[in-house]
Parts: sequence; structure tokens; C-alpha cells
Amino acid sequence: MEIRSKKALSGGTWIIGKEDHDGAEFKFEALVFETPSQYGIENGKISKLFITLAGETLVWYDRGWEQHPTEEVLPIYEGLLEAYNS
Repeated sequence: MEIRSKKALSGGTWIIGKEDHDGAEFKFEALVFETPSQYGIENGKISKLFITLAGETLVWYDRGWEQHPTEEVLPIYEGLLEAYNS
């Protein structure tokens, strides 16, 4: 997994990275805050999350669900929640 971060103007931190899984390269971006929020996934710290594969959006959360994770991307999604959402 390759990860970098940068401070967001809104006070959070953008976590940007990519992960190879089953021979595919998934890219992700997550806006993470220091404290949990009602706007976060499961009332957690991630208020925005995008996971893509070859330019196709597989997960899209922007203070609410636009596109839920598919089985294909579930291991990456769960890893990001474990690392950054609690």
C-alpha cells in the first residue's frame, strides 16, 4: 500500500493512496478528521471517501452514501475504516 497525506483547508487531512489487491490497482482518497462526526462513515472520522479502479468509482461517500462498497473492494474499504475511522 502506498499512502501520502496533506492537510485540508477544512481542518481535516486528506489520505491519498493506492493498493494492489488481486492483481488490480485501487486508488483511494479519504478526508479524515481528528474527532468522530455525525457526517462520518458510521459516525466516525472519515467524512469523504472515494475508491476507484481504472477510473471507475467503486465507493463514494461524501457526508452520506452515493455509492456503497462492492464485494470487489470490500477488503480495501474495511482496511481504511480500521485504520482511520475510529
